[in-house]
Amino acid sequence: MKINPNGYSTIEQAAAAYLSGRKEPSLTVEIEQEGRSFAEILSEKSGKTEEIPSVNFTKHAAQRLNDRNIELSEAQLERLFNGTKEAGDKGINSSLVMVDDLAFIVNTKSNTVVTAMDPGSNDKNVFTNIDGAVIA
Repeated sequence: MKINPNGYSTIEQAAAAYLSGRKEPSLTVEIEQEGRSFAEILSEKSGKTEEIPSVNFTKHAAQRLNDRNIELSEAQLERLFNGTKEAGDKGINSSLVMVDDLAFIVNTKSNTVVTAMDPGSNDKNVFTNIDGAVIA
């Protein structure tokens, strides 16, 4: 911890004090933040956290994955998100997104997986009501 002798840790604090007519600066304490980026410190101070881009799963899709003991890795989730984004960028509203041997029907406007299928399921390999497909 480092104590700032003049009481102002930024020029904005000094300007605010001058404009408000405060005569004496208040004592401030600065915590040295080594190894952290400005964006990390700013988001922490502002209460905003950086969200990792992801897709949402409907209750039905989550149940399908759970019933079949399918766990998606971080890499697969990222590919699913990127495939959903690509489909949306191409104007596709309802897309089939293939990730490895898994098939997902995704609403691209809401980034929501509507249903999920794997090759071991009893479902036929017929996909209806989609505008396009992405192999991610």
